[in-house]
Amino acid sequence: MPKGTGILVGVLVFVVAAIAGGVWWDSAQKDKLRTQRQAVIAAAKEADARARAERRPPAPDAAANQSDGPLARLPENRYEAGEIVVVDPPDNFEDVARGLGFSVTERVRLDSLAIELYRVRIPPGASEPEARQTLAARFPGLTIDFNHQFEIQAPTDYQDQMARALISWKKATPRCGAGIKIGMIDASVDVTHPALAGRNIEFRSFHKKERRPGSAIHGTAVAGILVGTPEWGGLLPGAELKAANMFELNETGREVGNAVGLLKAMNWMAAEKVLAINLSVAGGDNKAVRFALKKAKEADLVMVAAAGNWGSATRKAYPAAYPDTLGVTALATGNVIYTKANSGDYIDFAAPGVRVYTADRGGRGRLQSGTSFAAPFITVLTALQIKSQGRKNEKSSDPMQGCGARSTCSGPTTIEAAAAAISTSSAWFSVAG
Repeated sequence: MPKGTGILVGVLVFVVAAIAGGVWWDSAQKDKLRTQRQAVIAAAKEADARARAERRPPAPDAAANQSDGPLARLPENRYEAGEIVVVDPPDNFEDVARGLGFSVTERVRLDSLAIELYRVRIPPGASEPEARQTLAARFPGLTIDFNHQFEIQAPTDYQDQMARALISWKKATPRCGAGIKIGMIDASVDVTHPALAGRNIEFRSFHKKERRPGSAIHGTAVAGILVGTPEWGGLLPGAELKAANMFELNETGREVGNAVGLLKAMNWMAAEKVLAINLSVAGGDNKAVRFALKKAKEADLVMVAAAGNWGSATRKAYPAAYPDTLGVTALATGNVIYTKANSGDYIDFAAPGVRVYTADRGGRGRLQSGTSFAAPFITVLTALQIKSQGRKNEKSSDPMQGCGARSTCSGPTTIEAAAAAISTSSAWFSVAG
């Protein structure tokens, strides 16, 4: 029996039993009882209606940012509570917004991307969707969105294979990849881990100042695949790595990354002129991030992102699904797509990502699976190709000396050709389609 219906039935049974008891009332008493009974039944019906409404699935916007339920787990419904982000606001924005009950809590000038970003606190009592709609109505055409959260993409299992071994590259010398500058936007990185000892890594954290940065487990694993020491099977141990943390612990202790941290990190990468950026993170579509990626492309930034581990063929993971980003899914032995990996037309490449031996906490290693660990292979191949061909106003060079690969990769004109030239088995680096 539905919650609330029992209340109504109980009241009716009580009233009927009282009438059937043979108690005598005069006309006035009957009228009084009738009025009371009608009031009680009306109250019971109202309680029943409320109970039915509570059982009804909430609308998508109403479900956004809730802590549980299937809709709350969707990437587009996970964002920072009580705030939104605004890109390139007009001069009168703060005055107008203040009059509507909003307040600007952070102004971020992303000089390398030519973007001004505002973090805006919404009015008390307003929901995030209501706040976005209010500002969008007042400032038509302005890029306004939630401060979407992103997740590390790293389910785990326990097998034993190092990155270079998975693609049949021989053990590298410590200088393999010297002269190449790669970026990664991820979690924190433990630069003291043995896998990263002596590597050329600059680490910066772009977490919210009121919060603590997230753990270094995932970021250290990804960094180890990119530039880990030869003993740990790093793909380019001699490359320079700019590592940015975008993850932080929110008020409930949950580890989250958000759009503001991601954009701050992208701005740093643009200023550093890295050849390619690895993004082993996934979340929902965000207007500010989409706009910034277009700017990043204009600044010759190549973004490589994990396709996501939601096991979905219909729900896209961002930033991998943006047209200005290369999306990478994960392969297991035998060129079988990882069972938990997303699929779809937004995925550009597939690379090894199952049972990859990675750096772990406490100086140890473990075996992990996920699209997070496939993306670094394509990031490295992209950087090698750009370096070998030269970027605008830059000379080309041979980046593979001392790397133990079968080819120097100095001639290919596409990433697919670069992959085929470097790898013993070109199928490991397949174009997904």
